[in-house]
Amino acid sequence: MSARIHNFNPGPAALPLPVLEQAQVEFLDFKGSGMSIAEISHRSPLFEEVINDAVSRLKRLLKAGDNFRVLFLQGGASTQFAMVPMNLLPAGKVAEYINTGTWATKAIKEIEILGKPHKVIASSADRDFCYIPKGYDVSQDAAYLHYTSNNTIKGTQWSAPPVSGNVPLVSDMSSDILCKPFDINPHGLVYAGAQKNLGPAGVTVVMIREDMLDRTPKDIPTMMRYTTHAEKNSLYNTPPCIAIYLVGLVLKWIEETIGGLDSMEKRNQQKAEALYGYMDASGFYRGTADKDSRSLMNVTFRLPSEDLEKKFISEATKNSLGGLKGHRSVGGCRASIYNAIGPESVNSLVEFMKEFARKNG
Repeated sequence: MSARIHNFNPGPAALPLPVLEQAQVEFLDFKGSGMSIAEISHRSPLFEEVINDAVSRLKRLLKAGDNFRVLFLQGGASTQFAMVPMNLLPAGKVAEYINTGTWATKAIKEIEILGKPHKVIASSADRDFCYIPKGYDVSQDAAYLHYTSNNTIKGTQWSAPPVSGNVPLVSDMSSDILCKPFDINPHGLVYAGAQKNLGPAGVTVVMIREDMLDRTPKDIPTMMRYTTHAEKNSLYNTPPCIAIYLVGLVLKWIEETIGGLDSMEKRNQQKAEALYGYMDASGFYRGTADKDSRSLMNVTFRLPSEDLEKKFISEATKNSLGGLKGHRSVGGCRASIYNAIGPESVNSLVEFMKEFARKNG
């Protein structure tokens, strides 16, 4: 374990060490079966137990009622950009979107490709997506309101879901799901690529309210229908078994080791306050997101020059602080401090930042 680094990668991202250790123990012989988790049939009682346990844990963590279904799908959150309007936008209705950056822009692009009626009711593009919009009007006859809860690239996050009245919310929560409690009930659908806060790459978790399933048309491809997967407990075809197994272990870690989402939020706030607090006081590092829109998960910042940023990333890597390079589209630096990142990793980063500023400021 001494070779493990402080992993600030934005995704695929760090997994909790206890999860990796349990997976290591069980990988060759899963629960006395004589087979790896990678080898057992997805139709077997062993795997049904795995998937049902993950469903139950996720619903408990989010306090989701029996009217929500949990689906484990493939194709990443990017496939959901198209599946959402294909399934949830009835004829004669308009979908509404709030654009807060790259991933919201991509979701809007997909509904445009489909030629479905939609409207962008708010955007922070005017200031390069460095804030979360506060003024917007939701049409009460809209089919749904789509928002992206956290912007990994620009480092912004909704502090609470948008207020939409009776219009169902649809949210891409790929990069901050389970970082804190939220009220799932106004949401008709929540989706999240697992590779940041839930598990490894390869599975996308969808939580859909049963009344939204009634909207699914029968004239779209079978694999693109939410009803297909809901009716078969995500076992219509062979699912990504290992990824679902690891998601289940992560959910168990959050529930049993961390103590649930209230405890997780306190842990994440502690990490974010330590990092943002030092940055703001340093006079050397500059956060790129407005303070009232800052993300608990992705801390984006700049140094006085691009040359110093390159030096910072290089020296950080040599000091076992990995994944700090900003997204290629924006440059700069980014520390992704997802759920699996412990306070000790953030403290190590802050100490390195202090020493780097002292030497180079």
